[in-house]
Parts: sequence; structure tokens; C-alpha cells
Amino acid sequence: MSEDKIKAETRTEFGKGAARRIRRADKVPAVIYGHGNAPIHVTLPGHDTFLALKRGGANALLDIDVDGKKYLALTKQIQADPIKGFLEHVDFVEVKKGEMVTVDIPVHVTGESKSDALTVTELNTVSIEADATAIPEAFEISVEDAEIGFQVFAKDLALPNGATLLTDEDLLVVNVIHAPTAEEVEAELEEAEAEVGIERDETDEEAAEAAETEGSESEAAGEGDTVPETDANSGQR
Repeated sequence: MSEDKIKAETRTEFGKGAARRIRRADKVPAVIYGHGNAPIHVTLPGHDTFLALKRGGANALLDIDVDGKKYLALTKQIQADPIKGFLEHVDFVEVKKGEMVTVDIPVHVTGESKSDALTVTELNTVSIEADATAIPEAFEISVEDAEIGFQVFAKDLALPNGATLLTDEDLLVVNVIHAPTAEEVEAELEEAEAEVGIERDETDEEAAEAAETEGSESEAAGEGDTVPETDANSGQR
């Protein structure tokens, strides 16, 4: 993993008001923790930081220059606006080259399995211990044309040199299974509901069909009881 170089400024203003002013200036408030030192509060350029974090992924490694002093910083937490997506705050931890760190690596599944198969991602992340400068952005697993029964376990993942798998090696990461039909899903749902004593309410469609059937039966019965009309003057002289 290569490090993006970011030039930062020491931050001396704190609080929500100061954070808003920083963001209005297209900058991002951040903190660098680590190695027993006091937290270093900084301000980062918004656009450059956004691009660096996007390139580096969940565990982006940045070379941050704070007033001439450089820090190798590993991203630990990103706060972003849930609607507009802009960065609100970033937490980093300082690391050294060659230092082993514990990180959670995302699992990315690519490709399409066979048409009758369903791909299930059992684990979204896998924990490893790796050199701070050799952290993979993600574990990519291809299921292109994979058939039912295809499986990938944690022990099957290719780790960086010197890295150690911390997740249980026998845990299933990706599993390709039979894709159930709509009828099978409905049957399983009904069976599960029956086991816990849930009685289904009549659906609108079922109610409409029942009403239509009842109406037809009533109409048929009414037709059988109809008295033929007679001339009001018949039989009168």
C-alpha cells in the first residue's frame, strides 16, 4: 500500500462551531493518536483527503506533514455526512514502517455465479495482523461461473507476506448455494410461521376471490327462487 502525502495544519480551535467553520473552508478536522503521545489535532485539506481515503479504502495509510513534522498515519475512523457524503472528522493512529498492526480487511465478491446458484457472503471483513505498510485494501473473491457447493474459507485467503490471520481459519467467508424458487421460499416461510403458531391473515386477493365466489353462489341460489312475472289483468273480467 502506497501512502498519499497530505499537508496538514495544527488545529487550535475546538467545538462544533469551530468544526463548522473548518468544513465551510473545505477542510477536515482530524486527530492523530498513537505511541503514547498526546493526541495531535490537525486540519486537513478536504478535497485531497477525500481522494486519499477513497484510494486507500477502509485502512488508508497517509503520510501527514504537520508543520514540517511527518507522521505515518493509519485511518481508524471516518465520520461523513450521511446525505451529502462530505467528510466531517477523521481519526488516525500513528504507525512506524515495519510495525505490525491489527486491521479488519473488507471482503469484496466479484463476478456472477451460475444462474441456479446464489452467492452468500458469510463474512464482510476478515481480521489480520500485518505490516502497516503492506495492508491490502480488500480480499477479492471471484465467483464467476461458480457452481453450487463453491466455498471459500478464511484459511483460503491470500495474505500479504508476513501477515497473520486472526479470524478463525475455518470460518466460511463466501458460500455458493442453491437459489430457492419463489414457491420454496413461500413454503419455508409458512412452515416457520406454523412452528411458532402464527396464523396468516387473509390476503386482499384471497378475500376478493372468496367474496366473488360467495357472490356467485348467492346469485345462483336467487335465480332458482325467482317467481315468473304475470299479467296483472290476467283472469280478471
